[in-house]
Amino acid sequence: QYPGPFAHKRCIQRMEDGSDQKNHTVVTHFILLGIPNTEGLQTILFAVFSAFYLCTLLGNLTIMSAVLLDFHLHTPMYFFLCNLAILDIGFSSVATPKMLSILWGQSRTISLGGCMSQVFFYHFMGCSECLLYTVMAYDRYIAICYPLRYMVIMNWKVCVILAAGTWLASSVQGIVLTSLTFTLPYCGPNVIDYFFCDVFPVVKLACADTTTIEAVGFNNIGIVGVTCFFLILLSYVRIIYSIARMNSGEGRRKAASTCASHLLVVTFFFGPCALIYTQPSLSGVLVTPVQIFGNVVTPMLNPVIYTLRNKDVKAALKKLMGRQTVPQLMAH
Repeated sequence: QYPGPFAHKRCIQRMEDGSDQKNHTVVTHFILLGIPNTEGLQTILFAVFSAFYLCTLLGNLTIMSAVLLDFHLHTPMYFFLCNLAILDIGFSSVATPKMLSILWGQSRTISLGGCMSQVFFYHFMGCSECLLYTVMAYDRYIAICYPLRYMVIMNWKVCVILAAGTWLASSVQGIVLTSLTFTLPYCGPNVIDYFFCDVFPVVKLACADTTTIEAVGFNNIGIVGVTCFFLILLSYVRIIYSIARMNSGEGRRKAASTCASHLLVVTFFFGPCALIYTQPSLSGVLVTPVQIFGNVVTPMLNPVIYTLRNKDVKAALKKLMGRQTVPQLMAH
């Protein structure tokens, strides 16, 4: 519930007077307003988003199972694809369960610890995906531009280091943003005008100057995203040039198909991020659908994109489901 109309001023006055120095954070929970303008549509949205979330879990778990159980897919590219599947499950699980709970008519309240967890894991998972897409672009760059040296350059030690570095660097990002957000004092209104806890909706409720955290958060997220996008773009310029010089039509088709899948999921990931974090004036009507697309729809589409455009993954899935005949297995 909203506190009294003068709670915000009282907290600031205590801070200015130097009293109550040990603990300015008097808010113990927040209230999420949820998705705006959905009155009367809660049941339909609950069914749709539940289906999306279930498909995300099943699709990514199936991809992981296929890669782990088929030794033909024990290569660097599919190792990174497994990492992406884990991240998609985690990323979609940050906000979706609570959003579904609100749509179902359950409590809109989220504890301070729960809010902190959402902020941390949202940026941890998001940064991990951003860095992993860059690593996957580098993997495709080596595979297409230096095919004879691919297994030497992208050996398992290098792959593990790249994956571990991605997770470690992202955890640092998540810790920094979460720490900066929740070291601010919260003693006034505790209603978040959003469907989950993110840095910018939360810091608006702080009873202190938030200019620094907003600038640091925006620059932090922006620098990571822009750098990764630039590196991916640079890799694919070189990849396209190499594909154009290939003599084999089949080789060009296979390389282009694999790269097209990666470019498509990169577009789905960076598109919503660019709209949300580089367009502060984006209207509230558009922010929520764009954010939902990135949080709910994209993680569901990734396994579909990689499955439909990849013969090796489709063959592995057929074997996993027992749909291939013995001659087909022997031919494979």
